[in-house]
Amino acid sequence: MSVEEIVAAGGDADDVLRAVVAELVEDGCAWAGIWFVEGQRLELGPEAGVPDEAHRVRVPIEFRDERVGELGVDGAPEPALAERVAALISPYVLLGWDTGGEAWAP
Repeated sequence: MSVEEIVAAGGDADDVLRAVVAELVEDGCAWAGIWFVEGQRLELGPEAGVPDEAHRVRVPIEFRDERVGELGVDGAPEPALAERVAALISPYVLLGWDTGGEAWAP
C-alpha cells in the first residue's frame, strides 16, 4: 500500500501516521519519523527503521498555515519525497496542535 493509499483510507490519526512511517521504510528509506509541536519544542512520535542522521532530510509539516510538526526521512530515494509526504499527512499531525477550540476535521 502506498502512502497516498494509507492517507486516503483514513482512520485513527495514530494508526495512519504509524503506517506512513512504516511504508516509507518499506519503500526504501532507512528511517522515518514524525515530530509533533509541543509548546515551543518538537517531540518525536511515530518512527520506523534504523536512523542514519547523516542522510536525514527534515521538512516542516503545516496545517492551515500553522506548523504542527516535522517529518524526518533518512536516505529518501528522491529529495521531494519528504515534502510530498508532509503535505499528505498534515491533517493527521494535529496531536500537538492547538485547534483553539475548533472541531477538527481532516
